[in-house]
Amino acid sequence: MRSLLVYLLLFAVLLPGISPWGTIAYYNINRNYIARVLCENQDRPELHCNGQCYLAKKLKAQQDRQDNDTTERVRNTPVVQLFCEKETVFSFAPLTAPTDAAVLFTYERLLTTRPVAELLRPPRS
Repeated sequence: MRSLLVYLLLFAVLLPGISPWGTIAYYNINRNYIARVLCENQDRPELHCNGQCYLAKKLKAQQDRQDNDTTERVRNTPVVQLFCEKETVFSFAPLTAPTDAAVLFTYERLLTTRPVAELLRPPRS
């Protein structure tokens, strides 16, 4: 019972991808009948259509139907909100610099050039 359910679900998932192949298989099985009766270009035999116009029309209709079904399914899918974020309100107060504060920084040159000059000498011969 369980394996039957697995196979049914697998078939249901793979069916939309396989359905164009079913249409092509139907065309290949009934090629003579389609070329004689259902071909739209029977009056123009120089095209050598052999019913391919019918196949193209059926595949196009099937693709359009599948696209419409997908669009309707997407439109009708309910939106589920998974979390609620707390709203935060920002208020920006104007910044004022203190005018009577003492300067607390100084500049010191910490790099020396002497070790670099010793490392970048050309080799002695």
